[in-house]
Amino acid sequence: MALPMLRGCYRFPSTLSFTRLFSNERIILNWSGKTRSPPSSPAGAAAAVRPYSSERGRKKQTQKIVMVGIPNPFIWFRTRIYYFLIRTYFDKEFNIEEFAEGSKQAFSHVSRLLSQSQFEALEGLVAKDLIGKLEEKCNLLPLSYKQALSADPDEIMYTTPGDVGIYYDDNGRKFVSILMRFWYLTSAHLPDDTMEGTRIFQVAIGEEVETKRLLTANYEFQREFTKGVTPDWTITRIEHSKLLD
Repeated sequence: MALPMLRGCYRFPSTLSFTRLFSNERIILNWSGKTRSPPSSPAGAAAAVRPYSSERGRKKQTQKIVMVGIPNPFIWFRTRIYYFLIRTYFDKEFNIEEFAEGSKQAFSHVSRLLSQSQFEALEGLVAKDLIGKLEEKCNLLPLSYKQALSADPDEIMYTTPGDVGIYYDDNGRKFVSILMRFWYLTSAHLPDDTMEGTRIFQVAIGEEVETKRLLTANYEFQREFTKGVTPDWTITRIEHSKLLD
């Protein structure tokens, strides 16, 4: 079974020589068009929209928060070189925008399975050795934490590539890995004492205001590009900050 909108990948071998590069993203919060100073670490905001008007028919006003990612220019240039190498030597049809969209859908699907403890359904989507570790961790989580693992597609506020790696092993097998970072909202009730550092937002839904917390997750996708191997991607690393570290 392949990941939704992605073709799966081979499980990562234990002994490999590799090159890896890191991306450092900055986030700016925009409230009704006014820019605020970026925080010291990657963060984000909910897209909270609340239109309203008076009984006299005054012009409607809208408030919202928009997330904008500003990558480090040098890192941005280096990652583009890696994308070029992937297209040139591995996959001529590779497109990072399409990959990011597919990874977003895969993240939502896999995170939902995790929250529902459907570990058998992860086979073919997540590396086998990782599934067992995830099951051990998830079985120790309280119900509210499990609920917070699930990321609805409409609640994913921001997606960006992180590490990009091209790998070769001693047998000449070729691998590519891409770490994707996600910021998403959850309405799960989480204790404040263990969620220190996360951001809380009041999101207006119609006439009601719901409290949501912004969480982050890292999912690494890997694929073997050796000739004759099924061109599938698989997830070999899953991290949910404050939940599954």
